[in-house]
Formats: sequence, structure tokens, C-alpha cells
Amino acid sequence: MQDWQDIYFIDMTYPEATQYLFTQLPVFQNVGAGAYKPGLDRAIMLDNAFGSPHRKFKSIHVAGTNGKGSTSHTIAAVLQSAGYKVGLYTSPHLVDFRERIRVNGEMISEVDVVDFVQRYQDMALDCSPSFFELTMTLAFEYFAKCNVDVAVVEVGLGGRLDSTNIITPCLGVITNISLEHTQFLGNTVEAIASEKAGIMKPGIPFVIGEASNGNVRGVFEAKACDVSCPLIFAEDSEWSNAIYRNENNRFEIDGTPWGNIEFGLNGACQQKNSVTILCALQQLRKLGFNLSEEAVKSGCADVCALTGLQGRWQKLSELPLVICDTGHNTGGWEWLAPQIASMPGKKILVIGFAGDKDVRGILGYIESIPNTEIIFTQASVKRAMDAGKLKSIANENGLDGTICRTVEEAYKMALGRAGSTDSVFIGGSSFVVADLLTCLK
Repeated sequence: MQDWQDIYFIDMTYPEATQYLFTQLPVFQNVGAGAYKPGLDRAIMLDNAFGSPHRKFKSIHVAGTNGKGSTSHTIAAVLQSAGYKVGLYTSPHLVDFRERIRVNGEMISEVDVVDFVQRYQDMALDCSPSFFELTMTLAFEYFAKCNVDVAVVEVGLGGRLDSTNIITPCLGVITNISLEHTQFLGNTVEAIASEKAGIMKPGIPFVIGEASNGNVRGVFEAKACDVSCPLIFAEDSEWSNAIYRNENNRFEIDGTPWGNIEFGLNGACQQKNSVTILCALQQLRKLGFNLSEEAVKSGCADVCALTGLQGRWQKLSELPLVICDTGHNTGGWEWLAPQIASMPGKKILVIGFAGDKDVRGILGYIESIPNTEIIFTQASVKRAMDAGKLKSIANENGLDGTICRTVEEAYKMALGRAGSTDSVFIGGSSFVVADLLTCLK
């Protein structure tokens, strides 16, 4: 195999550039803890080397355990509908690396990715960045190059020590707190909240989606007091009890400043996310963003079409009903389990998990779903839990099923076992959904 140093000075192809990113840098998506590099020093060095691009546009910072992606995409969709040029930085990607970096819903070009990687190599910086740090720098430089009006920036992991914390946003959002990545963030919801609260900045308004878990509210209030930033709790808003399912099976909220708002994302977890999003939009309006009724309604209803969002209670077929979802922790499955239970007929679950998740906790929610048949599978990444090990853990929890070692084979098996009035659900991990969508391309 040709050494990267040998091809360093010649023009790269896009596959070569992404191979470099995925093989020469530690990638959390693939290897987990070994890729985690907390702290801001490397991010600051990279940012300085590329001319501090994050200072050239306004930004909105979004953190939280669950709902970050849905919230980020919807806010971006509304701003885009309002006529703003909007950058969107999220993670992980499902099918194409370029999903992470979008301007007005369009992915960054392959040419821009290649150009950045070549220039980074040419600099020969002595900072040994992670994949996420370098990708973030690529995103910020691209947003600056495109002259975006505002960028919606999703936190990668945690908050305080996440590389995205170099930005000073005009608005911050923390969606919710539950136990995840405890090896990095702490073993209690309060400890995790403290890490997420680390993105709060003096004078910058922050919207908190959910804070009823433990003393999470107290943690946020103390941090807000320390840094003198306004705090808005979505749970306290007038809309928190005004959201309902309409005749289209979509969430709708009455009585907002923009009239009745219908949301295009209809997974059960979106009930909470929708209120958080509206509170964030209200703050953006106070900050001077011109958000018309038409823009808010269009952005909230058509978020997937406008931003390319995938994997959030995504319907793949009707007969049988096939749904995929990236929910991957106990906080997500608290909402997923009852929604799966409401699906018609027999429920055939194709599930696989990353090895560092609270699998027993998730299986506890799956136990509550009646009339199920389970196919245990594993995604094509190193972090994936072996399907045989997953079945063994499930057996200990009173669950049984079939092992199928690739997502594609598991999906075909599920379709073969489902009648037209039955349902198929594929999920448990972003990686499982990624493998599914890749095989369906």
C-alpha cells in the first residue's frame, strides 16, 4: 500500500482525502474512547492556522444527550426558509461524510474537502488533532468561505471540553440530559449537566429543553449565575402543554407568535424537541432575526427536505410499515419503545448497538413491547457489539431472537418474515441505520 507521505504532494481524489481522514486520525464514530481527545488547545491551534474562520459568522450552539440533530436541523431549516444563508455542522454522518457540513441544505463539495485536506497536510502542524477537530475546522472554514449569515453548530460530545466550544454563539441550546458517555462525562445526570453547561457564555441566552431529571435544573441555574447568562427553560413555556398530534399524525402547537405550527418530524421524542425549538426561535427573533410566519411554518414542516435530515423515525415503506431510527441510548428508547408498541401487527425488530452503550437498560424498554420478533445484528464498525454477545445479554433479560451478522441480511430477513399488516423497525445505533441506508442507496 502506498504511504501517505508518498502521495502527499500530488493531487488527491475525494476517496483518498476521506481515507486519510478516517485512517490517519482517531475517529470516535469507529473506535470510541480511543478517539476522544478532550480540551480546546488543538482546536484553537487549528482554528488559528486557518485564520480563525469561526469569528467570521454568527453561530448557534446546540448540545444535549438526545435531540441535538433534530433541533439543529429544524432551526437551520427555519433560518434557511427565512432567507438566511445557513451553515449546519452535525455528527455523525450516516452514508456520506459530507452530510456533516451543509450550507442551505447542500453538502460541502468533494473538491472543497480535498482542497482542505491537502492544505492541512502542507501546513505540517504539530498538534495531532482528532478526526472531529479537523472536521470541525473544515466546516468553519467552509462556512466562512461561503459567507454564511449564521451557522448552527452541534456539539460532538459533552460540551465544556468539546472542540466546538471555541465559538461564542449568539444563542445556545441544551436539549436534555440523560446518562450517556459516562466514562467521559460523569456517572450522574448532574455531572453530565455540568459538562454540557460548560458551553454557556457570559451574556448569551441559553434555552434548556428538559431539566426535570435529578437536580439538573439547579446545575444549569448555578452555571448561568456564574457566567451571567439568561436562561430559558422550555418546560416552563406556555407551549409545553399545548402540543398535540393532529389528524396528519404530526405534532402541532397552537398559539405561537407564528400561529399554529406543524412539525415534520413525528417520532415521539419530537414532542419535547418541538417546544425547545420554538423557544429557541423566539429568542432568535428577540436577537433581531427576521422569522416570518411562512418561514417558521415551512422550516418546521419540511425540515428533512430542506436540510437532508435522515434516520429520525424515518418511514421506508408502508406495506409492511418499515421505520428506522437512530435512537441509541436509554433516553431515546424511553420514547421509542411505546411508539414501536403502537405500530400495527407483529413488530419485527432489527436491532444492534455500539459496545459502549447501556444495552441492558435499552433491552429493558424492548421487553415492554408486545408481539415482537427480534433479529440481532451488528453494524460494520469496530464499535459495534457482536450480534452473538447481544443475543446472550438479551437471553439473560428474557428476550430471544435470531442472529444475523450484517444489517443488510437482517433487513432482508425481516421483510421476509413480515406480512403486509405487520411492522419492521431497524435501529439501536446510528451505525445500524447507516448500514441500512447505504444498502438501500
